[in-house]
Amino acid sequence: MLLPKRTKYRKAFKGRNDGVATRCNRLAFGDYGLQSLDNERITSRQIEAARRAITGQTKRGGKVWIRIFPHTPVTNKPLGLKMGGGKGSPEYFVAKVKTGTMLFEMNGVSEDIAREAMRLAGHKLPVRTRFVKREEA
Repeated sequence: MLLPKRTKYRKAFKGRNDGVATRCNRLAFGDYGLQSLDNERITSRQIEAARRAITGQTKRGGKVWIRIFPHTPVTNKPLGLKMGGGKGSPEYFVAKVKTGTMLFEMNGVSEDIAREAMRLAGHKLPVRTRFVKREEA
């Protein structure tokens, strides 16, 4: 699973995640991509599940790029605890994804294999996604 080696602060504010992505919103490495259509927090477990779905479908052929990384820690307090007592401890890490963010890219496989692999990966994620293909100019 993906997680940062070290962070400046152990606990982070929740923050807002709205608007449209102005960076990481077009294909940069591969010929095919999976693009987000919603704003959501994607956990490192969900990213790993999607990556495994892609590599399983392509039979480990081609190359896959993961364009998102879970930097933000999410804290939880134990169940059945009374109110107060400060903020809980960090439990897992998430990537804040905006509309239009490119999530995965791939290269070196045919379009129908890539389309099916991205469809399976999209089912593992909490956002609506769309398949993107590089336009040959």
